[in-house]
Amino acid sequence: MPDLTRRRKGPRGAVRLLTSTALNTFVGLLGLIVPLTAWALGQASVTTILFVVETGLLIAIVIRHAWLQATYIQFRRASGRAMSDPTYFELISATLEGELMEDTEEIADGHLLLYAAEVPRISVLLYRTLIDSSCQPRKIMATDLTTDPRLLTQRREYLVENRRLIESGGVILRIFVCRLSDLTKRSYAKDLIDLVDLHRSLGVQCGIAVREWLRPDQAVDFVVVAAAAVLVEEEQGDAGYSKGRSSVYFKRIDKWVKKFEEIWGAENSSAAPAVLHSYEQVARELLVDSRWKPAEISAALSKHR
Repeated sequence: MPDLTRRRKGPRGAVRLLTSTALNTFVGLLGLIVPLTAWALGQASVTTILFVVETGLLIAIVIRHAWLQATYIQFRRASGRAMSDPTYFELISATLEGELMEDTEEIADGHLLLYAAEVPRISVLLYRTLIDSSCQPRKIMATDLTTDPRLLTQRREYLVENRRLIESGGVILRIFVCRLSDLTKRSYAKDLIDLVDLHRSLGVQCGIAVREWLRPDQAVDFVVVAAAAVLVEEEQGDAGYSKGRSSVYFKRIDKWVKKFEEIWGAENSSAAPAVLHSYEQVARELLVDSRWKPAEISAALSKHR
């Protein structure tokens, strides 16, 4: 019998009842007993009633089958008999099946936990799904805890999907969340401006926020996809994503939209695009003149606090 992995969550008691072997056996036996009883009795009125009952049971079986098809994913059960060592194969198979069941149960509850190289892969999947679907709004709102701007220029596939979304009529707003001490460093400023130029060339609208000026709950690396999902980076990955941990949530996205809008700001001096504009004006001039004065950078930023 094929394995059944739950797609959508329902009341646990009802799920156990509807998928139980006992219920399946009971319905099957009724399907045999009802017509046999009707035949044995041979009475027209009783026969009619029993056939109506049987018809109802058949309809119930069809509805139950349709519900199971919509609620569960069917997998082929692998047999170890054809393997060189059936016992070893069954142990490996059981482990892999258990991991798959665990992940599927998790996403059925509206949450997906990602590790290491899974993070960039799912990031790209979230973008591609929005591009290829009719989901609205076609909008991405992202914050990046930017400790090393060069890392964010190396995720080529992710950047390609950014361009594709914008070319398809979508909008991307991105805030680079930076520490004040980093913003006053010449090398960091050069890398950050290169990063901003790269994203603008894709059509991304950019802003910056000073990390020390944000609340702890705002200094989070997250990407809101339409009003459908949010990817939250809980442990930042390195350049090759050999480490890192993130979560994707498909519920209560509105709170993340509100969080982003608070950081992005309205059309005022504290808005992230305005902070970036002031920072760029001073930083670009200092970089071109081959002189660097951290005090001027701090002064430019302090106007927006």
